[in-house]
Order: sequence, then structure tokens, then C-alpha cells
Amino acid sequence: MPPTLALILWFVLLLALFAFDSANEAKISAALWVPVTWMFFMGSRSLSQWLAGNDVMMVGGAGASVALGLEEGNPLNRTVELVLLSLGVAILVSRSFRWGVFFTRNWALTVYVLFALVSVLWSDLPFAAFKKWFRDLGDYVMILVVLSHPHPLGALSTLLRRIGYLLIPLSVVFVKYFPALGRQYDPWTGIATYSGAAMSKNMLGIVCLVCGIYFFWDTVVRWPDRKNRRQKRAILVNAALISMVIWLLNTCDSATSRACLVIGCVVVLAAHTKAVQRRPGILTTTIPAVLLIYIFLFFGLGLSGGFAAALGRNSLSGRTEIWQLVLSQQANPLVGAGYESFWLGSRLQRLWAGGWGAIHINEAHNGYLEVYLNLGYVGCLMLFLFVAGAYQNIRRSFKPFSSIASLTLAIWTAFLFHNTSEADFRATGVMWFVFVLGALAVSGVGREKASEAAELQSKETIDQIPTCFRKDELGGCNSLAH
Repeated sequence: MPPTLALILWFVLLLALFAFDSANEAKISAALWVPVTWMFFMGSRSLSQWLAGNDVMMVGGAGASVALGLEEGNPLNRTVELVLLSLGVAILVSRSFRWGVFFTRNWALTVYVLFALVSVLWSDLPFAAFKKWFRDLGDYVMILVVLSHPHPLGALSTLLRRIGYLLIPLSVVFVKYFPALGRQYDPWTGIATYSGAAMSKNMLGIVCLVCGIYFFWDTVVRWPDRKNRRQKRAILVNAALISMVIWLLNTCDSATSRACLVIGCVVVLAAHTKAVQRRPGILTTTIPAVLLIYIFLFFGLGLSGGFAAALGRNSLSGRTEIWQLVLSQQANPLVGAGYESFWLGSRLQRLWAGGWGAIHINEAHNGYLEVYLNLGYVGCLMLFLFVAGAYQNIRRSFKPFSSIASLTLAIWTAFLFHNTSEADFRATGVMWFVFVLGALAVSGVGREKASEAAELQSKETIDQIPTCFRKDELGGCNSLAH
């Protein structure tokens, strides 16, 4: 098939999905397109990179110029982000968002974000660090735009579905028909890697992981109504997207994301069994226990090589060497180098001079280590409090069972496992965005708006919403927050 025809077919399919897909929830406002646009750029490429075309995939330029780009950013991208951020704030103001209630209920996340802001003061490049913090503030604004919607669960579901529609088929088209855009080449070996619509194979793997968990979850919760023609069509669309996700993960060979997708799907299936719904502690106690054992074996006993082999790798692709190198550069174990500051300035030049400059490495490939490098032990403690609080809210949402509980638990589990070999605690990442989105959803953000809307919702509108979502939206036994 000619590449141009493939791109046209993708666009026609995209329009058809947006216009006719029966999975679209009722009364989802146009304001949701603001966080969809934000997340699209986050999960693929920035606007400047899209405009650069295939030039963005080439490795070139001196290390100093690349380092300067990491510090200064891009004016076009900043303008786009500022416009989207302004729109997001305007939407929250128009909805009379209750900031005081939000800060009180989510104090752990609030303290973590504020500490990140304070840490700018001891960064080697305070202004560059502040710009990164301000840009990342947009993530939280977009998350609140989603959850302040009168139907927060429907908005969350629609956001993830639209991102899947946009990025998954487009990545398939890029990999198969636009190799200059969908492939990269290792600067050392010359071996091709596949990135699809994303900027790297790891980023593509993360997008596939998030979308794969969502479409699998959506299929499971719609399965009881599969005889309904509208629901059957939605399930078939989900199946097609899941097939694309599996193909992309195998093509880009993202072993960590592939393993975490399996973990997430197993959690979803387990959560929907009658045994777990009767005794949710079976699942909610097992998961953190297994995670702690895994982390202890992985780091405490140095069994990373065996786990890598189990994932289909011969090694951890140089990660252990990176970890040793960056730990030797940590200057302040207590509070770190400052928000997103470890990979800036002279320290970055020293790391690249140590042999990693050819691939312009700018992350530790471990989320826990990344937080430690930037925010030290204090930042790690604050982050732990937020993660633990999110888990407590997820556990409560199992009593009584809520459909959002299985999705958020799957994301929580996959996210923490994924961080053992990728740095996902960064606000610029899709995984962190979705993790916080799910954590705030079960904490009750948007609950008041959802309750008010439920009282005004007509019988005709209710009938349009699948049974699996109906109780969540109406605040009944499957309430979004308990």
C-alpha cells in the first residue's frame, strides 16, 4: 500500500471512530479536548518535533548544543503549553473548582509538588528548573480538568480512549509505511529500533502499556452486556486496538512494557472475579507484598540479570552501569540536585564525557533512583506518602466494588513495576500522568460535580451509558469515591 494512502485511511478511520464509536460516553464536553491535546503531545512528540519531520529522528549535533536544548527548551513548545495551560485554568475557574477541598484531600501530592518548587532554590540552574516545574504544573491542571467534569469517570475513560485512537493506529502506520518517522537507529550498532508516533521505543512501549490496560479493562467491564449490539461493537473496536498494541510491543521489543501489560491485565481479570469481589483483601494485600519482594530481590540481592532474562533480555541494556555512574555523581543525598536538575549543566557534561554522550542519555532508567537524584531522601519520602495514600483509596474503592477500582489498581501495579527499569515518576511522562489521574479519581476529586449532575440526569441519558459505568456515574454502589 502506498504510504500516502495508508495515512489517508488512518485519518478516515480516526474520524469514523470519533464520530460513530458507541463507546463514547454521553455528555462529554468539548473542554476535554484540551487535556487530550496536551496528552497527545506528551505521548508522541512536541509540536516543534512534528514540524521538524524526519530530521527529529536523526542523531547529530555536539553534546554541548544538545545539553543547552535540555536547559532552554523550545519557544514554540512553550507557547503551545502556555496556551493549553491557560485554557485549562479557565475551564477550572468556569467550573468553580474547589481548590481548598482539593488541597486538603490530597495533601501528600500538594506537599510533594510544593517541595519540588522549593528545591528549585538549590538547583545549579534555578531558572531552568523553575521552567520545568511550571511546565509540569500543566499536567496537574489537565488532570483536574478531566476530573472536574460533571461525569468524571466518563471523562477519564474518554480521554484514554481518544489517546488510544490517535496514537496506536498512527504508530502502526509510521512503523510500516513511514520508516523515516517511525524508526530510529542505534548510534553504536546501527540496529533499527521502532518508535512509531513516539520519540523512542521506550516511549512507544509506555503508550502501548497504558492504552493496552485501558482497552482490556474496558472490554472486561463491558463483557456482561456483550449481547447488546452497541456494546458488541465497542468490544470489537477494543479487540482491534489491543491487537495493534500487542503488535507494536513485539515490533519495538519493549520487554518491560510488555511484561507490565501482562501484569496489569492479570490484575484487571483478578479484580473482576467473584472471589476477589467478596474478599478484596486477597488481591489488595498480595500485590504490595509481591512488589516489595520483587524490589528486594531486584536491588537488594542483585538478581536483576535473572529478571532480565525472564523478560527476554540478555541484560538490562546498560542500565546497571548507568545506575552506578549516576550514584557516584549524587552531591546531596538528603534533598537532591533540585527539581529535574540532575541532568542539567556541568553534571550532564561530565556524565556524557564518561562515555554516554553518543546516545545523549538524560535519565537514570529507574524511577525511584530518578526521584532520589533530583529530590533526595526527602522527595522519596513525600512521594511514598502519595503512592501509599493512593493505594489506600484504591483499597477503599473495592468496598463495595467499583469498576474504576480495577483500572486504577492495574495502573498502580504496572506503574510501580515499570519504574524498576524506567523513569516514570517524571511529570513529563504518560505513565505519571495516568497514575496521578487514577489516584485522584479514587480520592474523590470531582465527586461533588458528579453528584450534582446525577440528580439532573434524565432517564434517556442514563440508558445511553453502559451498565458498567452507570453506577459509578450516579454515585451508587460503584461510586467513584467512597
